[in-house]
Amino acid sequence: MPRFDVTIAGEINLDLVLYGLPLEMPVERELLASDFQATLGSSSAITAHNLAALGAKTGFITRAGRDPLGAIAIERLAAIGVDLSRISYTQRGTSTGITILLHHGNERHILTYPGTMFEMSVKDLDLDYLASSRHFHLSSLFLHKNLQADLPGVFRTLKSAGLTLSLDTNDDPEDRWEGALDELLDLADILLPNAQEACRIARTSDLEEAIELLSRRVPIVAVKLGSRGALVRQGQREWRIPPIAVTPVDTIGAGDSFNAGFLSAFVRGKTPEECGVMGNRAAALSTLRPGGTEGFRDAQLLRQFMEER
Repeated sequence: MPRFDVTIAGEINLDLVLYGLPLEMPVERELLASDFQATLGSSSAITAHNLAALGAKTGFITRAGRDPLGAIAIERLAAIGVDLSRISYTQRGTSTGITILLHHGNERHILTYPGTMFEMSVKDLDLDYLASSRHFHLSSLFLHKNLQADLPGVFRTLKSAGLTLSLDTNDDPEDRWEGALDELLDLADILLPNAQEACRIARTSDLEEAIELLSRRVPIVAVKLGSRGALVRQGQREWRIPPIAVTPVDTIGAGDSFNAGFLSAFVRGKTPEECGVMGNRAAALSTLRPGGTEGFRDAQLLRQFMEER
């Protein structure tokens, strides 16, 4: 039996979230937030954390700095049961990354210092460790500057070891959507974009066309539609998954939580439709607390929310 249900190699950082700031912010003024939250950030780490909270045995490889930010992030992952035995630490003095999110209701500013995100390379990856799993997931493709060129080889190695593979590219800060992406699309078993990312990847402004194009290359495409739920496509079969009605605190990390829910069901052998339903549940739960993991750290809320649905 594999050691893990899901292994992930990816970035780690903290999210610092400020609420109540104006969308248009003048310079040289002291602007006062109405609330503040420090929480585990980064798509990869949020997905790993929430997979473990949902009961999936999860192994995580990352590169961190020897600094308080990294220590807090690693402690959050360890506390929920993520295996961190293959973490590497930078030797160059670079600090762990940080993201500052300015929350403006349905919109937000996202400001990121990548730090060690840009340093992780294929040398940091123990491929035997990653292969001791049912499934491998990759998030934040375009933040892995030093790793990206080697990812197709990593995917091929893990695929030949019998793993299924999933990819959530997240945004491309340079808005180029190039590099290793094209090769990875032909290797992935599951693609997990939001609507905007799906269109960017397929190079079309029409979402239906994007899904059609992507489903010809990736066996399962699950598109996150926010308040409209999700759409899951497998070949010519398509399921529109309705949203779960909640009153959100914020939507930070909801897409990564969808990934965790979807993959937790997938490794248990559920159908694509059932995986989409579980993804929506996890995403909805995420929005009930600030940040992407706080709802999953509350064991009573997690249990009650899942049982009621």
